Amino acid sequence: MARYLAYTSPARGHLYPLVPTLDELRARGHDVAVRTLGSEVELMRDRGFDAAPIAPEIERIEHDDWKARTPVGANKRALRTFLRRAHAEVPDVRRAIDETRPDALIVDISTSGAAAVAEGGSLPWAQWLPYFTPLPSADAPPFGLGLRPRHDRLGRLRDRVVERVALRPLMREGIDDANELRASVGAAPLADLTELYHRAPVFLYYTAEPFEYPRSDWPPNYRMVGAGAWDPPAEAPEWLGEIDGGIVLVTCSSEFQGDRRLIETAVEALAGEDVFVVATAAGNDLEGVSVPANARVERYVPHAPILERAACVVCHGGMGITQKALAVGVPVCVVPFGRDQLEVAGHVKAAGAGTAVQPFRLNPRRLRQAVREATGMRAGAQRVAAGLARSGGAPAAADSLETLLPAEATPATRPA
Repeated sequence: MARYLAYTSPARGHLYPLVPTLDELRARGHDVAVRTLGSEVELMRDRGFDAAPIAPEIERIEHDDWKARTPVGANKRALRTFLRRAHAEVPDVRRAIDETRPDALIVDISTSGAAAVAEGGSLPWAQWLPYFTPLPSADAPPFGLGLRPRHDRLGRLRDRVVERVALRPLMREGIDDANELRASVGAAPLADLTELYHRAPVFLYYTAEPFEYPRSDWPPNYRMVGAGAWDPPAEAPEWLGEIDGGIVLVTCSSEFQGDRRLIETAVEALAGEDVFVVATAAGNDLEGVSVPANARVERYVPHAPILERAACVVCHGGMGITQKALAVGVPVCVVPFGRDQLEVAGHVKAAGAGTAVQPFRLNPRRLRQAVREATGMRAGAQRVAAGLARSGGAPAAADSLETLLPAEATPATRPA
């Protein structure tokens, strides 16, 4: 048996998709160590992992991408955040390696400092990606703006212009600083940041077609393994059984991005509809939110029991909640406030699995119409669910991670 060390950024949306894979490794007899955000350490220990927090100075470097005025500006701010964290990750992941003595590393794509240590070291390693890849492709539009695929002459021209003007400069943001850090740990330099997405021998990609656009030029290290949908174990709230009829789940980001307006608009938009609205505010302040009779607003509520009855999910377009909904065939209405959420909204629409409303156009009338339309798109959501299921999930991901090690370090049989 082998010992794996998983190293994550301080984001639940990056840790949670990996948990089913780590559970599968442990079920096969492997030891699993995890270094992650401090608030999740006890939860990971409860699952039998050797868990400890990442360095507190990493968690103190918070995302400020919500302050940007444009999608490109938001992505630049996010990259700067990752690069600032990278300098603290180098000594932190080295300390974790010394403490756990792993046979192989599993590194979050957002921890570029840890990835540099892995690449410059001698241990087998893998990365995982819980959002859509920005890798350029001949078959998919450039990442970031939520563009629909087009394969005619105008579409190809559009893609070349966007890649040259928007994506290519973005992927060189902070490249000199990144390469200086990489050189200090023995990792080869990058021409641009997209190279981070195909350096690891195994790259676990937590999505699948048809939610991801089909490509003929996937790098050989990519393994599409489905949604990785997971939530901490929790009982369904008692009040859920008192709700009759359909439910619309409304969620905000677990990392603050100023999206409280989504809840305020949704409860107003759906106040006269024949549904019950359950809204989770996460890090947003709830003071002053007016809640109608057919709605309930909480800070956190377990999503799984609500999704079992949901007619639609209204969300910010985080990959986690979007794929959790689609994985059980529930259509979504996305209001993309930033980060990779424009891209998620574009994929949702292209898959026929839901609708989108841009934040600058968000008002009760538009959102109400978008929710009504999305509710009728269950067939598209079910097609996505079938594709995610076919990907193989946690067993397929664990199979890929076991290829990093000699055959004698992996079990001859799989658990039933």
